Amino acid sequence: MVRTQVQLTQEQARLLKEVSRTSREPMAALIRKAVDQFLITRKPDRSALYRQASAIIGKYEAGVHDISMEHDRYLGEAFRS
Repeated sequence: MVRTQVQLTQEQARLLKEVSRTSREPMAALIRKAVDQFLITRKPDRSALYRQASAIIGKYEAGVHDISMEHDRYLGEAFRS
């Protein structure tokens, strides 16, 4: 684990302590769960996704010259095997 410091508003701290007390979970565990939920549900940065996709274009060699046109056929053949 990495130790970090986070500043909460008084209201956030009060409510978090209340939830911690009633759920019998440490505040740190509740904060980690909230961060996990945020990271799972956030929308991806489209420009970063485009950069990642562009970085792999032409990176791999398929050994066939019509793969861009016949990719469905090649996939079908590969999964039937």
